[in-house]
Amino acid sequence: MTPTTAVLSAGSNIGDRLAHLTSVTDRLADDLIAVSPVYSTPPWGGVEQDDFYNITLIASADRGPYEWLDLCHELEQAADRRRDIRWGPRTLDVDVISVVGDGAVVRSDDPTLVLPHPRAAERAFVLVPWLAIDPDATLWTSAGERRVADLVGRLDPAQRDGVVPVADVAVSVPTGEAGTPPSDVADVEEGRQR
Repeated sequence: MTPTTAVLSAGSNIGDRLAHLTSVTDRLADDLIAVSPVYSTPPWGGVEQDDFYNITLIASADRGPYEWLDLCHELEQAADRRRDIRWGPRTLDVDVISVVGDGAVVRSDDPTLVLPHPRAAERAFVLVPWLAIDPDATLWTSAGERRVADLVGRLDPAQRDGVVPVADVAVSVPTGEAGTPPSDVADVEEGRQR
């Protein structure tokens, strides 16, 4: 299989939010290209609930789009995710935002996995962390390919400004031999990139 690169978004607002996000980085450790800082974000979708901790990750592996989705579901199940209320509170939510394979953005209208994520361009909690780790990022939208920086600029200022870095919180960095981060990974608090 040809490697693909996926942008994933992870969030948690029940239980140990940081531990739930760390479970994602731990599972993806060898595949990670970049991990954003942790952001505190208000809930999206109108359901009254606690704020989320969110991160955006970029990973590359020999996985197809549905295998990325399966991995997201495995991570959610391991965190005892329950799907009782749409856009409701959750221990862990991991979404596939975009997948690139063979140099092209994967586009899919399959109801099981719509790609790129159909609401990513509207969600500050996805875009702001993504921009922090990839200033040149682009997202395919119904209007074509758009720079993530431009999409962030078009967001309602209140929504954009509600996504706040959590200065004293960082997702733990998986370590390689001798306790060092794997291959050229920078400090997670500044956004982690290989």
